[in-house]
Amino acid sequence: MNKYIDHTLLKPNAQKDQVTKLCEEAKQYDFASVCVNPCWIPLAKELLQGTDVKVCVVIGFPLGAMTTEAKVFEAKDAVEKGAQEVDMVINVGMLKDGCDAYVTEEIRKIKEAVGDKVLKVIIETCLLTDEEKVRACLDAKAAGADFVKTSTGFSTGGATVHDVRLMKETVGDALKVKASGGVRTKETMKEMVEAGAERIGTSSGIALVSE
Repeated sequence: MNKYIDHTLLKPNAQKDQVTKLCEEAKQYDFASVCVNPCWIPLAKELLQGTDVKVCVVIGFPLGAMTTEAKVFEAKDAVEKGAQEVDMVINVGMLKDGCDAYVTEEIRKIKEAVGDKVLKVIIETCLLTDEEKVRACLDAKAAGADFVKTSTGFSTGGATVHDVRLMKETVGDALKVKASGGVRTKETMKEMVEAGAERIGTSSGIALVSE
């Protein structure tokens, strides 16, 4: 199950020694990626060189309410510095206002900016109705994203089996689903994978593969 895991540290007070430890653990357990804030890209890239552990970063994080131009710049900058996967947050307010064209176009522009790198679209399910979750997934699909992701882990809730299943049913085989936020036990991880998740964002990766 190790290759399902994005080994994650996104706390605002994360320091160099903690990010270094994260990368060393990711190498030891051969996780899919480390997921960090953009300022840590150079360090993570250096520490993970020669491994198949990817450098994953978050942009427009955690609110998603920045301008499209700011998100595009951040995504482009992240890739130029060495990010191989980019997890972006949608503009939740725009989605809830029914501005799907805005949401789709923003995702499309960010995908354009990251090119062949993997783009995961965080829809922040805890703030959405089921109808809005479906629309967000369809917007991401229409924009050419690679994944839809449940949560930032910084809002009012994290991943649920219901949401993962709904998202997978909506995107089918066109996109993958990442479950993030609150996945701390092997049992929960198994439920998420059975519901359709192909990636798990968690700070509990070692516990999940060691239990």
